[in-house]
Order: sequence, then C-alpha cells, then structure tokens
Amino acid sequence: MSSVFAGARDQPCAVDDLERKVCLEAPAERIVALSPGATELAFAAGAGDKVVAVVEHSDYPARAQELPSVGNYDRIDLEALVGLEPDLVIGWETGNPGKQLEMLESLGTQVFYIEPRRVDGVADALTRLGRLAGSEATAEQEAETFLAGMAEIKERYAEREPVRTFYQVWDAPLMSLNDEHLIGRAIADCGGVNVFGDRPRLVPRLDDEAVLAANPEVIITSSSDADENARNQWLSHWQQYQSLAAVEQDSLYTVPADPLVRPTPRFLQGAQSLCERIDRARQKRARNKQPREGGSE
Repeated sequence: MSSVFAGARDQPCAVDDLERKVCLEAPAERIVALSPGATELAFAAGAGDKVVAVVEHSDYPARAQELPSVGNYDRIDLEALVGLEPDLVIGWETGNPGKQLEMLESLGTQVFYIEPRRVDGVADALTRLGRLAGSEATAEQEAETFLAGMAEIKERYAEREPVRTFYQVWDAPLMSLNDEHLIGRAIADCGGVNVFGDRPRLVPRLDDEAVLAANPEVIITSSSDADENARNQWLSHWQQYQSLAAVEQDSLYTVPADPLVRPTPRFLQGAQSLCERIDRARQKRARNKQPREGGSE
C-alpha cells in the first residue's frame, strides 16, 4: 500500500494518520499501545509478542489482559511508560492527550498515530504496523481477510431495500454519527440510510425532536455486558413516541459494543451484527406491508 515503504538503509518506515513519516532504526521490539483499538491492531498485525504495555480496557485478545497498564487512553502515566523504554508507541489521534504525547516525542520516543475511519483504513493500519514491527506477512494476510469479509457484506446487502437507520452513540447528550464515521459507512454497506449521515460533525449532537423528524425505521445502539441495562433504558426511552416508525414495528436493537466501535479486524463481526439488526427491521417492514388474510391491499 502506498503509505508503507522502506526508508534509508531499509529502515522500517510508514506514514501515520497525521501524515507524518515515522522511521525506526530496526523493527520495533518494545511497543506500547495507548488505546484498546491500538492493542487489537498490534496483535492482529502479528506484533502481539512485542507489546510491553497497554492502557485500561485493553481486553482483547485475552493475552492483552496480562500486560501492564500505563493509565487510560486520556491520561497516561508517562513515568511508567518511559521506564519501559519502548521503541514504538501507538497513539490514538483524537483520544490521547496531545501534550503528553508531544512530551514523549520530545524525549525521543517514536509515536505512530492511527485512527482508521474507513474500511480500507483498517487494513492499511494493519500493514503499516506490520511494517514497523517486522511482521508484514501476518499483517497483510489479516488485512486481506478483513477486506474480503467486508466486501462480502457489501455485496450481500447491495440490492436490498434501504432502511432509515438511527445509530445512538450516547443519551445525554444525545449523539449519533455521520457518514464519515466507520460505523456510518457500515450502515450504508448494510443497505441502511443513516438519518443523520449528512450532518457536518463526525459525532453530531441531537435532541428528541430531531429524531422524531427523521423518523427512523430502526434504532440501534451498542452495549457491553457492563452497560447492558443502561443501553436498554436508552432504547425504552423511545417507547413513549408510539408514532415513531422504529417503535411501531418494534425495531429497537442493541449490538455488541467492542467489535463495532473499535476500528480493528473485529469490526467485521460488528458490521455483521449491525447488518442483521437492520435486516430484521427490513423484514418487519415487509411483513407489515403484506395484506392481512381475507383483506385486500
């Protein structure tokens, strides 16, 4: 891929998502991942045995849970991190504290920023990390498998009837995602129409009136085991609006959170779950349109 290339004397080099060329003296041997998604990407790229620290909630794969933590994604324990002497830190472009990462770089630590927002961006992140860690073959195979799976989803739903979809990110304030977000793109691949897809902000803030005006046919949110009850309450909130199409046809769903919200190869599983929910709403709509027995259209 165009963003992966060798530097002088065949140093491993790649361009990060801030469009900066990052070169190492040799393939990374000590990697710190500063988001759960970065941890997943590093392992998927074949560099899991080189990851020496992660941040809180880095729970996949299981081996990541055995690694020491250097804080959480928005507050890093710099002393602990520097003490590990990493030769590569994988940063989260919009999530990690910028000043702390700038300080890391001032100390000579190489920081590689990633935050995929497209399907091919996930694959590209894998190959770039594979290049920097010396695990190109594993990374490229993982990327190819992921892209093939996502292409199969797009083909499967390409000819199906569109479904007006509202993906709820949060409840207070009420938030969704536009079509530039990876989840927004997955909604389109599922044959859904993101009712807030044209909003200028990546994560637009809304109110109930905006949702009522958009009148989605399905409302979907994501949940982990820890917040299942809270997310169910989010969905039950919409039951008060009986004229809402999603409520009329009982199309209020949750999907597992981590595979969908982390831009990693597991996004394939998340997208499959998302498509299944959208398709359920599609099927319910079709059944509702059928004439009742003994009646006429």
